[in-house]
Amino acid sequence: MSEGIASFLNPQELQRLGRLVLQSRYVVEGNLAGRHRSPHKGASSEFADHRAYMPGDDLKRLDWKVLGRTDRYYVRRYEDETNLRVYLVIDRSGSMGYGSGSQTKYEYACRLAAAVGYVVLKSRDSVGLYVYSDKIDMMMGARNSFSHLNSLLKYLQGMRPGKTTLTAPALHQIADDVNRRALIVLFSDLFDNPPDIVKALAHFRKLHHDVILFHVLDPMELDLKFKKGGEFEDMETGEIVIADPRSIIDEYRKVFAEFLEQYRKPCAEMRIDYRMVNTSLTLEDFVRAYLEERKRFSR
Repeated sequence: MSEGIASFLNPQELQRLGRLVLQSRYVVEGNLAGRHRSPHKGASSEFADHRAYMPGDDLKRLDWKVLGRTDRYYVRRYEDETNLRVYLVIDRSGSMGYGSGSQTKYEYACRLAAAVGYVVLKSRDSVGLYVYSDKIDMMMGARNSFSHLNSLLKYLQGMRPGKTTLTAPALHQIADDVNRRALIVLFSDLFDNPPDIVKALAHFRKLHHDVILFHVLDPMELDLKFKKGGEFEDMETGEIVIADPRSIIDEYRKVFAEFLEQYRKPCAEMRIDYRMVNTSLTLEDFVRAYLEERKRFSR
């Protein structure tokens, strides 16, 4: 059985994703030259790892001991020197366990998070993880190494959707926990109280975090194209409703559009990057199209 990133993405997907870049739209904390603007100068004293010397690097950072052992030029890199800290925040509530096709919303969200994490590390940035249901179920700090990403994804691989959800309190807790400017990437179906979630998203923006919101939804939730009536069970409360979707489809689409607008409008006002994600979309195509669009708007 595959583990880590190999359990979420195949080699062909990894190869193609490796050419992509995730841009931050705002000032972040970190100071590698070039891609992301930083409000600080200097570096932390906490050593993180080495990387190959590149023209323009400060010669004071050369590790002479490594040069003596390997006859190769490497510079020391510190924890604060990653351009960007990206925290993947994944909803594992009961409703995320729904899937009308070959994969559930939760499985799609995990694969999408793995793809984003891989792109982040290929860009020499750092990635961390939060998973929540009705509380924070797991948290891992941001680090800049593929071994860290593999460890993070191994934990994720072993988790399954829970039952109930309390999205807003979990997001407030995460906002309080992330003490440096970062990029927060949320993967959720947002089936909770929209006004409370919007307030929690505003908490991130108040702290100057960049935020991407991937609203993960199954095509049946979007169109309600069931061919016959039946019993429908709430995956979090267990409540059962008997209905014929064909008789309520027009009203359903109206109510669902209003539900989506409760997130789209405030996200636009707060400059949060909101994207509705249909799980029937090919993951690689969605990621490429999204990142290319984000790159254009980040210039």
